[in-house]
Amino acid sequence: MRGALRRGPAAALLTLSYKGALRQPDLSKFDPEGAGDPEGSVFGLPFDEQESNLVLLPVPWEATTSYGRGTAGGPQAIRDASPQLDLFDPMLAAHDLAEPWRLGIHMLGEDPEIVALNVRACDLALPIIAVGGEIGDDPELRRALTEVNAASARLDAWVEEQVAARLDAGQLVGVVGGDHSTPFGAIQAIAAAHPGLGILHIDAHADLRQAYEGFERSHASVMANVLDRLDGVARLVQVGIRDISAPEYERSQKDPRVVTHLDPVLSDRVFAGASWASLCDEIVAALPQEVYVSFDIDGLDPALCPGTGTPVPGGLSFAGVMTLLLAVVRSGRRVIGFDLVEVAPSPGSEWDANVGARVLYRLCGLALLKPCLANERQTTSLGRINSGE
Repeated sequence: MRGALRRGPAAALLTLSYKGALRQPDLSKFDPEGAGDPEGSVFGLPFDEQESNLVLLPVPWEATTSYGRGTAGGPQAIRDASPQLDLFDPMLAAHDLAEPWRLGIHMLGEDPEIVALNVRACDLALPIIAVGGEIGDDPELRRALTEVNAASARLDAWVEEQVAARLDAGQLVGVVGGDHSTPFGAIQAIAAAHPGLGILHIDAHADLRQAYEGFERSHASVMANVLDRLDGVARLVQVGIRDISAPEYERSQKDPRVVTHLDPVLSDRVFAGASWASLCDEIVAALPQEVYVSFDIDGLDPALCPGTGTPVPGGLSFAGVMTLLLAVVRSGRRVIGFDLVEVAPSPGSEWDANVGARVLYRLCGLALLKPCLANERQTTSLGRINSGE
């Protein structure tokens, strides 16, 4: 709940790399001591897109979801739950960005065309999912599959266009899904701007299947598609994986770009005496300097995300995953983009959305901590950000 702790530690001088002028949001129109405005943008903030250095793109899509549904409602649920968060971040305070909101964060509205496209694609996909993708020679199901695949390709192109436009404007971008197929276009745009990037993939699932259930752009195939279709991704580091098929495991072992840390193996090492901090350093060491974070909420312990579509026992604690994310920036690496996917609101409870909003704010803070907003870089300084001067 919003409280009295609102000012950061002693004023700090941040060095930011960016394309064009750093945006200076009007801080005078927001009282961080007051209750968040439920009619405002995400986290109750008043900033519009033009004055924000980080833009969140909601993608309410779940056409290929193969088990529990509801993640298309994730972006709105997170937005609705987010105003009650305290915006002082004690974890980032030690790194001179106790209040990331001061750099301007804005969440776009949901695009009605994408909402309608999702409804249509879901209606077409459900009969295919009901038979496990075994459509045989059924002409109606074949037509439906073709149309769903076309709709998914259209979604990817739209996301890529939306993200590329904000990158060109010198802004950081985060995607809020939706199922895990939604960030493909974002990764495509960011990898084109930052070739050689690495992906830190937090998930219960490897998502390395080939066209799962016949869907070429399935949520279960997103990382296979990233590796097979995008030249700009140099490394995929996976953490929390505990539900994986034999072909996925084989690929994870044979593809030199992939490093997969299976959740049971990490747990065994911790129980045997390894410190989680040392394991985080080991995980991060495999990443290049520029990192995209793909965060599927089901990478966490399902007690933190009971509504998610494919929960799996085990998983990371909230504190554990935050230690991992902080290890990325402590190492000197930069978070250049991110997604948060598979948050699905539970009926009668905001718990899933509450946890999702907290993960989202931390991702925003880590991305803003060392911004690298475009290929063409200039150096400037944004002083006194924590003091509000």
